[in-house]
Amino acid sequence: MVVLAAGGAIYRPTLSGGYEVVLVHRPRYDDWSWPKGKCEPGESLPECAIREVEEETGILTTVGPMLCVLSYRDQQQRVKRVTYYALHIAIISPHERDDEVDQLIWIDIDAVDQKLTVAGDTQVTAALRAYLSEDSEQRPTR
Repeated sequence: MVVLAAGGAIYRPTLSGGYEVVLVHRPRYDDWSWPKGKCEPGESLPECAIREVEEETGILTTVGPMLCVLSYRDQQQRVKRVTYYALHIAIISPHERDDEVDQLIWIDIDAVDQKLTVAGDTQVTAALRAYLSEDSEQRPTR
Protein backbone atom coordinates (compact mmCIF):
# COMPACT_ATOMS: atom_id res chain seq x y z
CA MET A 1 0.00 0.00 0.00
CA VAL A 2 1.25 3.48 -0.90
CA VAL A 3 0.19 6.41 1.30
CA LEU A 4 -0.24 9.56 -0.79
CA ALA A 5 0.48 12.94 0.78
CA ALA A 6 1.15 16.48 -0.38
CA GLY A 7 2.53 19.71 0.94
CA GLY A 8 4.62 22.58 -0.12
CA ALA A 9 7.08 25.36 0.20
CA ILE A 10 5.44 28.69 1.01
CA TYR A 11 7.81 31.49 0.08
CA ARG A 12 7.90 35.28 0.05
CA PRO A 13 10.51 37.81 -1.04
CA THR A 14 12.62 39.62 1.55
CA LEU A 15 13.69 43.26 1.49
CA SER A 16 17.27 42.15 0.79
CA GLY A 17 16.25 40.51 -2.48
CA GLY A 18 16.21 36.92 -1.23
CA TYR A 19 13.38 34.70 -0.04
CA GLU A 20 12.11 33.28 3.21
CA VAL A 21 10.05 30.13 3.64
CA VAL A 22 7.79 28.54 6.25
CA LEU A 23 8.73 25.51 8.32
CA VAL A 24 6.60 23.81 10.95
CA HIS A 25 7.57 22.06 14.18
CA ARG A 26 5.70 18.85 14.92
CA PRO A 27 5.86 18.03 18.65
CA ARG A 28 4.91 14.38 18.05
CA TYR A 29 8.17 13.85 16.15
CA ASP A 30 10.06 16.85 17.56
CA ASP A 31 11.08 17.81 14.04
CA TRP A 32 11.17 20.81 11.71
CA SER A 33 9.73 20.11 8.29
CA TRP A 34 7.87 21.47 5.30
CA PRO A 35 4.10 21.52 5.95
CA LYS A 36 2.44 18.43 4.50
CA GLY A 37 -0.15 15.74 5.16
CA LYS A 38 -2.03 12.73 3.88
CA CYS A 39 -4.61 12.93 1.12
CA GLU A 40 -8.25 12.34 1.95
CA PRO A 41 -10.26 9.93 -0.25
CA GLY A 42 -11.06 11.53 -3.61
CA GLU A 43 -8.79 14.51 -2.97
CA SER A 44 -6.28 15.54 -5.62
CA LEU A 45 -2.66 16.15 -4.66
CA PRO A 46 -2.92 19.95 -5.21
CA GLU A 47 -6.13 20.07 -3.12
CA CYS A 48 -4.40 18.10 -0.38
CA ALA A 49 -1.42 20.45 -0.41
CA ILE A 50 -3.63 23.53 -0.03
CA ARG A 51 -5.75 21.97 2.75
CA GLU A 52 -2.88 20.50 4.76
CA VAL A 53 -0.72 23.60 4.53
CA GLU A 54 -3.59 25.84 5.64
CA GLU A 55 -4.41 23.47 8.53
CA GLU A 56 -0.79 23.43 9.70
CA THR A 57 0.12 27.10 9.12
CA GLY A 58 -3.06 29.19 8.89
CA ILE A 59 -1.84 30.36 5.47
CA LEU A 60 -4.19 29.98 2.51
CA THR A 61 -2.20 29.39 -0.66
CA THR A 62 -2.57 28.76 -4.34
CA VAL A 63 -0.60 25.99 -5.99
CA GLY A 64 2.34 26.71 -8.23
CA PRO A 65 4.38 24.08 -10.03
CA MET A 66 5.23 20.71 -8.57
CA LEU A 67 8.71 20.84 -7.05
CA CYS A 68 9.51 17.20 -6.30
CA VAL A 69 8.21 13.89 -4.96
CA LEU A 70 9.85 12.23 -1.95
CA SER A 71 9.22 8.59 -1.04
CA TYR A 72 10.08 6.87 2.22
CA ARG A 73 8.72 4.30 4.65
CA ASP A 74 6.49 5.58 7.44
CA GLN A 75 6.39 4.24 11.00
CA GLN A 76 4.14 1.35 9.90
CA GLN A 77 6.65 0.52 7.13
CA ARG A 78 4.25 1.61 4.37
CA VAL A 79 5.62 3.49 1.39
CA LYS A 80 4.68 7.16 1.76
CA ARG A 81 4.89 9.35 -1.34
CA VAL A 82 4.81 13.11 -0.68
CA THR A 83 4.37 15.53 -3.58
CA TYR A 84 5.62 19.05 -2.86
CA TYR A 85 4.50 22.21 -4.65
CA ALA A 86 5.66 25.80 -4.74
CA LEU A 87 2.89 27.63 -2.88
CA HIS A 88 1.88 31.24 -3.44
CA ILE A 89 0.44 33.15 -0.47
CA ALA A 90 -3.20 34.22 -0.78
CA ILE A 91 -4.15 35.05 2.84
CA ILE A 92 -2.09 34.85 6.04
CA SER A 93 -4.04 34.16 9.23
CA PRO A 94 -2.51 33.71 12.68
CA HIS A 95 -1.17 30.22 13.33
CA GLU A 96 -3.13 28.37 16.01
CA ARG A 97 -0.93 26.02 18.03
CA ASP A 98 -2.22 22.48 18.35
CA ASP A 99 -1.01 18.93 18.97
CA GLU A 100 0.02 18.53 15.34
CA VAL A 101 2.01 21.78 14.86
CA ASP A 102 3.10 23.78 17.87
CA GLN A 103 5.44 26.25 16.13
CA LEU A 104 5.81 27.92 12.77
CA ILE A 105 8.77 29.96 11.58
CA TRP A 106 9.63 32.09 8.59
CA ILE A 107 13.29 31.39 7.82
CA ASP A 108 15.68 32.65 5.15
CA ILE A 109 15.99 30.16 2.31
CA ASP A 110 19.77 30.18 2.83
CA ALA A 111 19.34 28.87 6.40
CA VAL A 112 16.48 26.42 5.89
CA ASP A 113 18.55 23.30 5.21
CA GLN A 114 20.31 23.64 8.58
CA LYS A 115 16.92 23.83 10.34
CA LEU A 116 15.27 20.85 8.60
CA THR A 117 15.41 17.69 10.72
CA VAL A 118 15.25 15.12 7.90
CA ALA A 119 18.14 15.40 5.46
CA GLY A 120 15.99 14.28 2.51
CA ASP A 121 13.80 17.37 2.91
CA THR A 122 16.65 19.44 1.50
CA GLN A 123 15.54 18.17 -1.91
CA VAL A 124 12.50 20.42 -1.56
CA THR A 125 14.79 23.38 -0.89
CA ALA A 126 16.89 22.60 -3.97
CA ALA A 127 13.80 22.29 -6.17
CA LEU A 128 12.37 25.55 -4.80
CA ARG A 129 15.66 27.36 -5.43
CA ALA A 130 15.67 26.10 -9.03
CA TYR A 131 12.08 27.26 -9.53
CA LEU A 132 12.75 30.70 -8.02
CA SER A 133 15.87 31.06 -10.15
CA GLU A 134 13.96 30.19 -13.34
CA ASP A 135 11.11 32.52 -12.33
CA SER A 136 13.44 35.49 -11.78
CA GLU A 137 15.14 34.89 -15.15
CA GLN A 138 11.77 35.14 -16.91
CA ARG A 139 10.75 38.43 -15.29
CA PRO A 140 11.25 41.46 -17.52
CA THR A 141 13.99 43.84 -16.43
CA ARG A 142 13.19 47.52 -16.04
